[in-house]
Amino acid sequence: MTPDLITIGRSSIDLYSQDVGRPLPEVRSIGAYLGGSPLNIAVGASRLGVKAALVTAVGDDQPGDFILAGLRREGVNTSYIPRKPGTRTSAVILAVQPPDRFPITFYRDNAADIQLGIDDIQAVPVEEARALVVNGTALSREPSRSATLFACERARAAGVPVYLDLDFRANQWHDPRAFGLNIRALLPNVDVVIGTEEEINAAMLRDPADLTIRHSQMTAPEIRGDVAANTAALLSRVPTVVVKEGERGCTVHRAGEEPLGVPGFPVEVVSVLGAGDAFAAGLIAGRLRGWDWFRSARLGNACGAIVVTRIGCADFTPTGAEVDAFVGEKGGWECPG
Repeated sequence: MTPDLITIGRSSIDLYSQDVGRPLPEVRSIGAYLGGSPLNIAVGASRLGVKAALVTAVGDDQPGDFILAGLRREGVNTSYIPRKPGTRTSAVILAVQPPDRFPITFYRDNAADIQLGIDDIQAVPVEEARALVVNGTALSREPSRSATLFACERARAAGVPVYLDLDFRANQWHDPRAFGLNIRALLPNVDVVIGTEEEINAAMLRDPADLTIRHSQMTAPEIRGDVAANTAALLSRVPTVVVKEGERGCTVHRAGEEPLGVPGFPVEVVSVLGAGDAFAAGLIAGRLRGWDWFRSARLGNACGAIVVTRIGCADFTPTGAEVDAFVGEKGGWECPG
């Protein structure tokens, strides 16, 4: 069955501390989950009723078995996931220290998903999908970079909307400025850019001194920059830029229109990891349903808010029924007040 949504990029086995509040040296209990931004989005969308496929690569190893089995349980199409002999499936280790520390370590040396190549993309029915999602980390090395460019080029030629999740992970780049250079090179074939305020700044980063990472929080760097100006710079190249703003919700910027602020849902944070991917899954699922930008972003905000109350990413994204119940309790789909 042809998927409505195709996501392309990294995947991993995520090893999350179950001892909330303790630093990693004191952790004695760890849970294993599915992870990686494109994987999380595929699972999140699948739980919301979208026919989704993930295009990644795994090694001929047990973590690869874990990922494939987990995706199949979630109803995500795995037909386009090759095994790459001689490589390793990625892994992530995370300590959970709310409210504001989530130190993370990526194990991506010889990562299988970076070996995803043009021939692998050739086998994917990109033109038959209703949306394509790619992510920034996939641009960090070859052959994944060319595979991503090829997929976006095919989608653009077929009129398939392309969503770019910026997914800035500074330690995956030889120079953080290379992230922005590659992102900007991809933009002519992108319809929607999704990123945090920090990622928006990273996409236009000029001085590495503006980047600071504390407490090994690779997923939450501090990046100095003018978010408004950098959003405008991106918007001059793509039709839509969606800025994720945490508990405040998000803002949808559309070329030639006033910014659309969409409020979030206040909740108590347990772990921020995976919230942005859940947001993207909800936003895209809403658009695939034919919803307008406000309601779609509201769905994204609800999915993100639910995930931050849990420990984990893909395994903890909500179903449609859970979202409906949550939004009902929080005042409904329309803007409160």
